[in-house]
Amino acid sequence: MAFCGRTWRLPLIISSLLLSGAATVTFAASDYRQLTELSAKWRTFEPPAVKACAPDYSASATAEKAKGLADFQRRLTAIDTTGWTTAQIGDAKLVAAEMNGMDFDLRVLKPWARDPSFYASVWGEDSDVPEHEGPSIFPIIDLQSYTYPLSKADQKTLTCQIGAIPALLEQAKINLKDSNARDLWVYGTRAFREQSATLAALQAGTLDMRTLEGRVHGSLKGADKALITAVAKAKAATDAFQQWLDAEAPSKTGPSGVGKDNYDWYMKNVHLVPYTWAEQETLLKRELERSRASLALEEYRNRNLPQLDPVNDPDSYMAMAKAKMQTLTDFLIKGGLVDDRPYYREAMANQVGAYTPPEKRNFFSHGMALDPSGLFSHDYHWIELARRKHEPNASQIRANVPLYDMYDSRSEGMATAVEELLLHAGLYDDTPRGREIVWIMLANRAARGLASLYVQSNDMTLREAGEFHARWTPRKWSDPDSDLVGFEQLLYLRQPGYGTSYVTGKLELDRLISEYSFEMEKQGKPFSLPDFFTKMNASGVIPFPLIEADMIRTPLRVETKASAQ
Repeated sequence: MAFCGRTWRLPLIISSLLLSGAATVTFAASDYRQLTELSAKWRTFEPPAVKACAPDYSASATAEKAKGLADFQRRLTAIDTTGWTTAQIGDAKLVAAEMNGMDFDLRVLKPWARDPSFYASVWGEDSDVPEHEGPSIFPIIDLQSYTYPLSKADQKTLTCQIGAIPALLEQAKINLKDSNARDLWVYGTRAFREQSATLAALQAGTLDMRTLEGRVHGSLKGADKALITAVAKAKAATDAFQQWLDAEAPSKTGPSGVGKDNYDWYMKNVHLVPYTWAEQETLLKRELERSRASLALEEYRNRNLPQLDPVNDPDSYMAMAKAKMQTLTDFLIKGGLVDDRPYYREAMANQVGAYTPPEKRNFFSHGMALDPSGLFSHDYHWIELARRKHEPNASQIRANVPLYDMYDSRSEGMATAVEELLLHAGLYDDTPRGREIVWIMLANRAARGLASLYVQSNDMTLREAGEFHARWTPRKWSDPDSDLVGFEQLLYLRQPGYGTSYVTGKLELDRLISEYSFEMEKQGKPFSLPDFFTKMNASGVIPFPLIEADMIRTPLRVETKASAQ
């Protein structure tokens, strides 16, 4: 790299004991096919065993996973990458990081043994990122992925999966018996209240679900008795499990964060984020200062302009929101940042959302009532999901759904960066008050990310994190008692690094633009933001260091030396 001088080497986590007893197997040099075949087998191995539609997360089952993981790691290190392209070595690093993700889960995170929320398995909307946020049980029951009325085949599938929920929650009580992670228990009922509400809406035929293609309305209309009964029993079991959590939570006294050392290991070896806990604290403090200072200067710049008034009429709001989304989409396409494809336009149009009355507004809906352009910019997520669906990466390894939320700094960082990028590109030239909302959102993301760091280091409880998060969010738009703040801080506790990824990923994109523009300058070429986006997108939704290697030709290699655990 031209500026920072960092060399990226990802260690594989293999114990010296296992290495000393392993047979040496070396594949033919430059045989990339060996990697793709191993990756496919790894993807088959990675999920838990499933019996009668219920996954097995027992202690004995996870112990078997540890044995199998060591074998996969040995096989990966045995592949000779001599002569491989930068992109091929990047694929090997991705597979290595996935294996490190399982290693971390088995040694440290242990969501099946520490985190009650892990056992919530019913979802009612698409995520705006490549997989559901946070550690997720397998299989997930994605109700929004079905067509309603349900076919006989789909009814059979759901009867089995939903019908397994009572047994799964009984297994959870056994697997969680030694967990003492207080905040994970105190806040753990949230997921089951949501699951219960989703199942109730399915029963009532009022389930309204967000997807990439638009809204899906779910019901049991025309369903057979077996599925109707399975849903009723699953809801009863969910409610009973929630009550059990409430009864058990007061006895939990232990920390829930993974600690700084584990956090640093995870960032380096799984998410390939180049910043330690301490470095992230410094960077997020700086972004919080910069965003709040920029907001103050923006307000001064706009001091003679009328204030934005919230739109408090549903029809007026929807007309305004649709117009703003159209303006944003046209800006992206006409500016050459996004190709003019029907599925990109549809992906954005489908995310306009609904009107929120004043008494129900949270942080995001406060801003949207004034000007939704900032949050709609963050909906660039949906363009990326449409690209993954309609234009999958040529590398099957990169086209796979990411594991262990490895996408976070790339996806969330990119979406956050687009908010400010479009501000600088001129989106708000005719509506300068809208610029203020962009800085408010960045301040909020920096504040909540800092709070998440202190929770991971066990310096704050989730309650304290929510208060910090709200205190540093401008204009008192964030309420520590809101469902939104509770949801966000719990997610960031459950998934180390997610809370900071919005800002650290944005900073990685800033650095990549700097590196790429410097490279163009050295070659005597002008910097083109559309060309930059095209090349970045070609790398896929993978960690930024691997994208940098593709674009700047930074040397990569997969290190086979064991790292400290």
